[in-house]
Amino acid sequence: MYRGDDDAIEVALASRRTRRGDLAWGLPKGLIEPGEDPSATAVREVREETGLEAEIVEDLGDISYFYVWEGVRIRKSVRFFLMRATGGDISLHDHEMEEVRWYPLEDAPGTTSFKSEREVLAKATAILKPGDRPAAP
Repeated sequence: MYRGDDDAIEVALASRRTRRGDLAWGLPKGLIEPGEDPSATAVREVREETGLEAEIVEDLGDISYFYVWEGVRIRKSVRFFLMRATGGDISLHDHEMEEVRWYPLEDAPGTTSFKSEREVLAKATAILKPGDRPAAP
């Protein structure tokens, strides 16, 4: 989820408490409801978790990871989309999130708690600021 253009792009990140009580910053995500399209899920979850309305710009692909829930190892796959904020208010985030903040695009990867989400943000940066990509060898 981003807003702005050119040199003033910001990314919305949301924080939640882990089961250990640590604060983890990351991108909004959630479960696809039965019969729901992944893009519709993304728009809904962004609205619920951040309070923001958004439109999809581009599909950023899937990531997969494992986590343990009540002693059971679970594999989760998440599809991410590059989304542009079109309205809403971050103060309207739901109870799952402790806080939602806007970060400058260049600061967002260092703020996220998970490597896989830093990689998603790198893809988004390459799309939003193609001139900032390193030159090919």
